[in-house]
Amino acid sequence: MNLTKENVSYLIDKMKHISILFALLFLASCTSNTIYKKPKDLIPKDTMVLLITDLYIASSAYYRKNKTLERKINYMPLVYDTYHIDSLRFIKSNLYYTSKIDTYEEMFNLIKTNLTLQKEALEKELNIPDENEKRPGKFDEKSIRAIEKQQ
Repeated sequence: MNLTKENVSYLIDKMKHISILFALLFLASCTSNTIYKKPKDLIPKDTMVLLITDLYIASSAYYRKNKTLERKINYMPLVYDTYHIDSLRFIKSNLYYTSKIDTYEEMFNLIKTNLTLQKEALEKELNIPDENEKRPGKFDEKSIRAIEKQQ
């Protein structure tokens, strides 16, 4: 192929058109703010908050030993049964709420608060000291050095 001045300018012109086309396609694909249609059997927001809170607890309990010292037990079906829903209804409701990001963010702030309150109540019940408190019988490195210097 002969690279004449006309061919080069033609190729540059085509490359400009292609790059503009790609830029427009990229911008068009990034501006999708899809809000899904409200499902007929939508789980109410307050119930959804409680449900997701329990699902977090159930998923974190998967690798923990239960009372019978068993691990790897899937507690998710128990949570669904407690709320009298199935996983498909949860998925549809969750998809709807995720399309409304402000609502979903509010829900997750409530979920985080619920989990924190449950953790604090459990720690209080089990007499587990606060993370910020020094635990009796534990010394940090400075305390050990100070005791060694005194002796």
